[in-house]
Amino acid sequence: MNNSSILLVDDDPVIIHRISRILSEVATLRFATNGEAALRLARVAVPDLILLDSEMPGMSGFEICEILKADPEFADVPVIFVTSHSDTALHVAGLELGAVDFIAKPISEPLLLVRVKTQLRIKHLTDELRRTSTVDALTGLANRRRLDERLEREWLRSLRDKDPIALLLVDVDFFKLYNDHYGHPEGDACLQAVARVLMESCQRPADLAARYGGEEFALLLPQTTLAGAQLVAQRVLDAMARQALPHAASSIANHVTVSVGIGYVDVPGSESQVRDLVAVADQALYAAKSAGRAQAWHMGTAPLQLPAPAVGHGPTTLRPHSPPDLPAT
Repeated sequence: MNNSSILLVDDDPVIIHRISRILSEVATLRFATNGEAALRLARVAVPDLILLDSEMPGMSGFEICEILKADPEFADVPVIFVTSHSDTALHVAGLELGAVDFIAKPISEPLLLVRVKTQLRIKHLTDELRRTSTVDALTGLANRRRLDERLEREWLRSLRDKDPIALLLVDVDFFKLYNDHYGHPEGDACLQAVARVLMESCQRPADLAARYGGEEFALLLPQTTLAGAQLVAQRVLDAMARQALPHAASSIANHVTVSVGIGYVDVPGSESQVRDLVAVADQALYAAKSAGRAQAWHMGTAPLQLPAPAVGHGPTTLRPHSPPDLPAT
Protein backbone atom coordinates (compact mmCIF):
# COMPACT_ATOMS: atom_id res chain seq x y z
CA MET A 1 0.00 0.00 0.00
CA ASN A 2 3.05 2.29 -0.13
CA ASN A 3 1.77 3.60 -3.50
CA SER A 4 -1.26 5.04 -1.70
CA SER A 5 -1.82 8.75 -1.19
CA ILE A 6 -3.01 10.35 2.06
CA LEU A 7 -4.04 13.97 2.52
CA LEU A 8 -3.47 15.12 6.12
CA VAL A 9 -5.32 18.26 7.19
CA ASP A 10 -4.46 19.79 10.57
CA ASP A 11 -3.57 23.29 11.75
CA ASP A 12 -1.07 21.93 14.32
CA PRO A 13 2.44 21.36 12.84
CA VAL A 14 3.29 19.05 15.75
CA ILE A 15 0.40 16.73 14.86
CA ILE A 16 1.36 16.84 11.18
CA HIS A 17 4.95 15.91 11.99
CA ARG A 18 3.94 13.06 14.31
CA ILE A 19 1.40 11.52 11.91
CA SER A 20 3.81 11.92 8.98
CA ARG A 21 6.49 10.02 10.88
CA ILE A 22 4.09 7.20 11.79
CA LEU A 23 2.71 6.80 8.26
CA SER A 24 5.86 7.48 6.24
CA GLU A 25 6.19 3.80 5.27
CA VAL A 26 2.49 3.35 4.57
CA ALA A 27 1.70 5.98 1.95
CA THR A 28 2.76 9.18 0.26
CA LEU A 29 1.58 12.07 2.42
CA ARG A 30 0.55 15.59 1.50
CA PHE A 31 -0.58 18.05 4.13
CA ALA A 32 -2.58 21.23 4.50
CA THR A 33 -3.06 23.49 7.50
CA ASN A 34 -6.40 25.02 6.50
CA GLY A 35 -9.56 24.17 4.60
CA GLU A 36 -8.87 26.17 1.45
CA ALA A 37 -5.47 24.55 0.97
CA ALA A 38 -6.96 21.12 1.67
CA LEU A 39 -9.62 21.49 -1.03
CA ARG A 40 -7.06 22.81 -3.50
CA LEU A 41 -4.68 19.87 -2.91
CA ALA A 42 -7.51 17.34 -3.08
CA ARG A 43 -8.59 18.66 -6.48
CA VAL A 44 -5.06 18.62 -7.87
CA ALA A 45 -4.77 14.88 -7.15
CA VAL A 46 -7.55 12.86 -5.52
CA PRO A 47 -6.13 11.09 -2.44
CA ASP A 48 -6.88 7.52 -1.35
CA LEU A 49 -7.58 8.65 2.22
CA ILE A 50 -8.08 11.94 4.06
CA LEU A 51 -7.12 12.45 7.72
CA LEU A 52 -9.03 15.51 8.83
CA ASP A 53 -8.82 17.60 12.00
CA SER A 54 -12.36 18.28 13.14
CA GLU A 55 -11.57 21.73 14.61
CA MET A 56 -9.53 24.34 12.75
CA PRO A 57 -9.64 28.14 12.46
CA GLY A 58 -11.76 29.32 9.54
CA MET A 59 -13.25 26.33 7.78
CA SER A 60 -13.86 23.42 10.16
CA GLY A 61 -13.17 19.78 9.33
CA PHE A 62 -16.90 19.13 9.20
CA GLU A 63 -17.35 21.87 6.58
CA ILE A 64 -14.48 20.46 4.52
CA CYS A 65 -15.96 16.96 4.70
CA GLU A 66 -19.39 18.22 3.64
CA ILE A 67 -17.93 20.03 0.62
CA LEU A 68 -15.89 17.00 -0.45
CA LYS A 69 -18.73 14.52 -0.08
CA ALA A 70 -21.01 16.73 -2.18
CA ASP A 71 -18.54 16.37 -5.07
CA PRO A 72 -18.86 13.06 -7.02
CA GLU A 73 -15.09 13.03 -7.47
CA PHE A 74 -14.57 12.58 -3.72
CA ALA A 75 -17.67 10.63 -2.79
CA ASP A 76 -15.72 7.37 -2.46
CA VAL A 77 -12.64 8.80 -0.71
CA PRO A 78 -12.66 7.67 2.95
CA VAL A 79 -12.36 10.42 5.57
CA ILE A 80 -11.08 9.76 9.10
CA PHE A 81 -11.60 12.56 11.59
CA VAL A 82 -8.77 13.22 14.03
CA THR A 83 -10.21 14.91 17.11
CA SER A 84 -9.62 15.60 20.79
CA HIS A 85 -13.36 15.30 21.49
CA SER A 86 -15.15 12.09 22.43
CA ASP A 87 -18.65 13.52 22.31
CA THR A 88 -21.05 10.98 20.82
CA ALA A 89 -23.17 13.61 19.05
CA LEU A 90 -20.05 14.94 17.32
CA HIS A 91 -19.10 11.45 16.13
CA VAL A 92 -22.62 10.80 14.86
CA ALA A 93 -22.61 14.11 12.97
CA GLY A 94 -19.28 13.22 11.32
CA LEU A 95 -20.45 9.76 10.30
CA GLU A 96 -23.65 11.23 8.86
CA LEU A 97 -21.52 13.54 6.72
CA GLY A 98 -19.76 10.52 5.24
CA ALA A 99 -16.72 9.97 7.48
CA VAL A 100 -15.69 6.33 8.03
CA ASP A 101 -13.90 6.58 11.38
CA PHE A 102 -12.60 8.74 14.22
CA ILE A 103 -9.15 8.76 15.81
CA ALA A 104 -8.70 10.42 19.19
CA LYS A 105 -5.96 12.82 20.19
CA PRO A 106 -3.38 12.28 21.60
CA ILE A 107 -2.51 9.94 18.74
CA SER A 108 -1.99 6.27 19.50
CA GLU A 109 0.57 4.99 16.96
CA PRO A 110 -0.67 1.35 16.82
CA LEU A 111 -4.31 2.47 16.54
CA LEU A 112 -3.53 5.02 13.82
CA LEU A 113 -1.59 2.46 11.82
CA VAL A 114 -4.21 -0.27 11.94
CA ARG A 115 -7.11 2.05 11.13
CA VAL A 116 -5.33 3.76 8.26
CA LYS A 117 -4.17 0.44 6.77
CA THR A 118 -7.69 -0.97 7.08
CA GLN A 119 -9.27 1.96 5.24
CA LEU A 120 -6.60 1.92 2.51
CA ARG A 121 -7.12 -1.81 2.01
CA ILE A 122 -10.90 -1.32 1.70
CA LYS A 123 -10.37 1.59 -0.71
CA HIS A 124 -8.08 -0.39 -2.99
CA LEU A 125 -10.40 -3.41 -3.02
CA THR A 126 -13.34 -1.13 -3.85
CA ASP A 127 -11.34 0.58 -6.60
CA GLU A 128 -10.39 -2.78 -8.12
CA LEU A 129 -14.00 -4.01 -8.09
CA ARG A 130 -15.10 -0.77 -9.70
CA ARG A 131 -12.33 -1.02 -12.29
CA THR A 132 -13.25 -4.56 -13.33
CA SER A 133 -16.92 -3.60 -13.58
CA THR A 134 -16.16 -0.62 -15.80
CA VAL A 135 -13.72 -2.16 -18.29
CA ASP A 136 -14.74 -3.51 -21.70
CA ALA A 137 -13.70 -7.18 -21.73
CA LEU A 138 -12.80 -7.32 -25.43
CA THR A 139 -10.73 -4.14 -25.85
CA GLY A 140 -9.55 -3.34 -22.33
CA LEU A 141 -10.87 0.21 -22.72
CA ALA A 142 -13.30 1.83 -20.34
CA ASN A 143 -16.86 0.69 -20.96
CA ARG A 144 -19.93 2.87 -21.50
CA ARG A 145 -20.74 2.97 -17.80
CA ARG A 146 -17.32 4.31 -16.87
CA LEU A 147 -17.42 6.81 -19.71
CA ASP A 148 -20.77 8.17 -18.53
CA GLU A 149 -19.47 8.48 -14.96
CA ARG A 150 -16.26 10.23 -16.01
CA LEU A 151 -18.08 12.50 -18.44
CA GLU A 152 -20.41 13.68 -15.69
CA ARG A 153 -17.50 14.18 -13.32
CA GLU A 154 -15.34 16.06 -15.82
CA TRP A 155 -18.29 18.16 -16.92
CA LEU A 156 -18.87 19.29 -13.33
CA ARG A 157 -15.17 20.06 -13.01
CA SER A 158 -15.25 22.10 -16.23
CA LEU A 159 -18.37 23.88 -15.03
CA ARG A 160 -16.63 24.77 -11.77
CA ASP A 161 -13.24 25.75 -13.21
CA LYS A 162 -14.56 27.31 -16.46
CA ASP A 163 -12.41 24.95 -18.56
CA PRO A 164 -13.14 23.69 -22.09
CA ILE A 165 -14.01 20.04 -22.64
CA ALA A 166 -14.13 17.88 -25.77
CA LEU A 167 -15.58 14.51 -26.70
CA LEU A 168 -14.63 12.52 -29.79
CA LEU A 169 -16.87 9.76 -31.12
CA VAL A 170 -14.99 7.33 -33.37
CA ASP A 171 -16.70 4.79 -35.64
CA VAL A 172 -15.01 2.01 -37.63
CA ASP A 173 -15.98 2.47 -41.28
CA PHE A 174 -17.78 -0.45 -42.98
CA PHE A 175 -17.29 -2.70 -39.98
CA LYS A 176 -20.23 -4.97 -40.83
CA LEU A 177 -18.66 -5.62 -44.23
CA TYR A 178 -15.36 -6.33 -42.46
CA ASN A 179 -17.06 -8.93 -40.25
CA ASP A 180 -18.85 -10.49 -43.20
CA HIS A 181 -15.63 -10.70 -45.23
CA TYR A 182 -13.12 -11.81 -42.58
CA GLY A 183 -15.31 -13.40 -39.89
CA HIS A 184 -16.12 -12.40 -36.33
CA PRO A 185 -12.80 -13.48 -34.72
CA GLU A 186 -10.95 -11.15 -37.10
CA GLY A 187 -13.59 -8.51 -36.40
CA ASP A 188 -12.76 -8.75 -32.70
CA ALA A 189 -9.06 -8.42 -33.53
CA CYS A 190 -9.88 -5.33 -35.62
CA LEU A 191 -11.67 -3.69 -32.70
CA GLN A 192 -8.72 -4.48 -30.44
CA ALA A 193 -6.36 -2.86 -32.95
CA VAL A 194 -8.50 0.28 -33.08
CA ALA A 195 -8.59 0.32 -29.27
CA ARG A 196 -4.78 0.30 -29.15
CA VAL A 197 -4.68 3.29 -31.50
CA LEU A 198 -7.09 5.19 -29.29
CA MET A 199 -5.18 4.36 -26.11
CA GLU A 200 -1.96 5.59 -27.70
CA SER A 201 -3.73 8.76 -28.82
CA CYS A 202 -4.57 9.63 -25.20
CA GLN A 203 -1.37 11.28 -24.02
CA ARG A 204 -2.54 12.80 -20.72
CA PRO A 205 -3.66 11.02 -17.52
CA ALA A 206 -7.03 12.80 -17.60
CA ASP A 207 -7.88 11.61 -21.14
CA LEU A 208 -10.13 8.56 -21.37
CA ALA A 209 -10.58 6.10 -24.23
CA ALA A 210 -13.78 4.05 -24.07
CA ARG A 211 -15.79 1.60 -26.10
CA TYR A 212 -19.07 3.37 -26.69
CA GLY A 213 -20.87 0.37 -28.16
CA GLY A 214 -20.33 -2.11 -31.00
CA GLU A 215 -17.74 -0.64 -33.36
CA GLU A 216 -18.07 2.86 -31.90
CA PHE A 217 -15.56 4.36 -29.49
CA ALA A 218 -15.17 7.60 -27.56
CA LEU A 219 -12.30 9.80 -26.42
CA LEU A 220 -13.03 12.12 -23.49
CA LEU A 221 -10.63 15.07 -23.44
CA PRO A 222 -10.99 17.34 -20.39
CA GLN A 223 -9.39 20.80 -20.39
CA THR A 224 -8.98 20.60 -24.16
CA THR A 225 -9.47 23.39 -26.69
CA LEU A 226 -11.07 22.81 -30.07
CA ALA A 227 -7.63 22.97 -31.69
CA GLY A 228 -6.41 20.33 -29.23
CA ALA A 229 -9.37 18.07 -29.99
CA GLN A 230 -8.74 18.42 -33.73
CA LEU A 231 -5.09 17.53 -33.14
CA VAL A 232 -6.09 14.33 -31.33
CA ALA A 233 -8.57 13.47 -34.08
CA GLN A 234 -5.86 13.95 -36.69
CA ARG A 235 -3.54 11.76 -34.61
CA VAL A 236 -6.15 8.98 -34.70
CA LEU A 237 -6.60 9.28 -38.48
CA ASP A 238 -2.82 9.22 -39.02
CA ALA A 239 -2.35 6.21 -36.75
CA MET A 240 -5.10 4.24 -38.50
CA ALA A 241 -3.48 4.96 -41.88
CA ARG A 242 -0.07 3.84 -40.61
CA GLN A 243 -1.55 0.69 -39.12
CA ALA A 244 -2.84 -0.28 -42.58
CA LEU A 245 -5.03 -3.14 -41.36
CA PRO A 246 -6.34 -4.71 -44.61
CA HIS A 247 -10.02 -4.18 -45.42
CA ALA A 248 -10.79 -5.65 -48.84
CA ALA A 249 -14.53 -4.91 -48.47
CA SER A 250 -14.11 -1.16 -47.92
CA SER A 251 -15.16 1.12 -50.78
CA ILE A 252 -12.95 4.05 -49.71
CA ALA A 253 -9.58 2.43 -48.90
CA ASN A 254 -7.89 -0.97 -48.87
CA HIS A 255 -7.32 -0.72 -45.12
CA VAL A 256 -9.46 -0.11 -42.04
CA THR A 257 -10.41 3.53 -41.54
CA VAL A 258 -12.45 5.42 -38.96
CA SER A 259 -14.71 8.45 -38.95
CA VAL A 260 -14.52 10.94 -36.09
CA GLY A 261 -17.08 13.38 -34.71
CA ILE A 262 -15.85 16.15 -32.41
CA GLY A 263 -18.06 17.63 -29.72
CA TYR A 264 -16.63 20.67 -27.98
CA VAL A 265 -17.74 23.19 -25.35
CA ASP A 266 -15.59 26.21 -24.54
CA VAL A 267 -17.20 26.91 -21.16
CA PRO A 268 -20.01 24.65 -19.88
CA GLY A 269 -23.13 26.60 -19.02
CA SER A 270 -25.10 24.13 -16.90
CA GLU A 271 -25.12 20.52 -15.71
CA SER A 272 -27.87 19.56 -18.16
CA GLN A 273 -25.80 20.59 -21.19
CA VAL A 274 -23.58 17.52 -20.87
CA ARG A 275 -26.15 15.74 -23.05
CA ASP A 276 -25.65 18.41 -25.71
CA LEU A 277 -21.93 17.60 -25.89
CA VAL A 278 -22.72 13.98 -26.73
CA ALA A 279 -25.40 15.00 -29.23
CA VAL A 280 -23.06 17.44 -31.02
CA ALA A 281 -20.31 14.78 -31.24
CA ASP A 282 -22.85 12.31 -32.61
CA GLN A 283 -24.07 14.78 -35.24
CA ALA A 284 -20.48 15.55 -36.21
CA LEU A 285 -19.79 11.84 -36.60
CA TYR A 286 -22.86 11.51 -38.82
CA ALA A 287 -21.57 14.43 -40.90
CA ALA A 288 -18.12 12.84 -41.24
CA LYS A 289 -19.62 9.58 -42.49
CA SER A 290 -22.04 11.38 -44.82
CA ALA A 291 -19.16 13.37 -46.30
CA GLY A 292 -17.29 10.22 -47.28
CA ARG A 293 -15.89 8.62 -44.11
CA ALA A 294 -12.23 8.38 -43.02
CA GLN A 295 -12.26 11.96 -41.77
CA ALA A 296 -13.02 14.05 -38.70
CA TRP A 297 -15.73 16.68 -38.39
CA HIS A 298 -16.60 19.38 -35.91
CA MET A 299 -19.94 20.93 -36.69
CA GLY A 300 -19.53 24.31 -38.36
CA THR A 301 -15.89 23.77 -39.34
CA ALA A 302 -14.15 22.28 -42.34
CA PRO A 303 -13.22 18.60 -42.06
CA LEU A 304 -9.65 17.69 -41.23
CA GLN A 305 -7.41 16.46 -44.02
CA LEU A 306 -7.25 12.73 -44.55
CA PRO A 307 -3.62 11.56 -44.31
CA ALA A 308 -1.94 9.51 -46.99
CA PRO A 309 -2.67 5.82 -46.41
CA ALA A 310 0.37 3.63 -45.76
CA VAL A 311 -0.60 1.49 -48.77
CA GLY A 312 -2.98 1.80 -51.67
CA HIS A 313 -4.76 5.11 -52.30
CA GLY A 314 -2.82 8.34 -52.47
CA PRO A 315 -3.46 11.30 -50.17
CA THR A 316 -6.87 12.88 -50.32
CA THR A 317 -7.58 16.51 -49.50
CA LEU A 318 -11.18 17.19 -48.59
CA ARG A 319 -12.57 20.49 -49.82
CA PRO A 320 -13.89 22.70 -46.99
CA HIS A 321 -17.65 22.87 -47.11
CA SER A 322 -20.64 23.13 -44.79
CA PRO A 323 -21.86 20.02 -43.00
CA PRO A 324 -24.52 18.06 -44.88
CA ASP A 325 -28.09 18.49 -43.78
CA LEU A 326 -28.81 16.31 -40.79
CA PRO A 327 -32.14 14.76 -39.84
CA ALA A 328 -34.03 16.45 -37.07
CA THR A 329 -33.25 15.09 -33.60
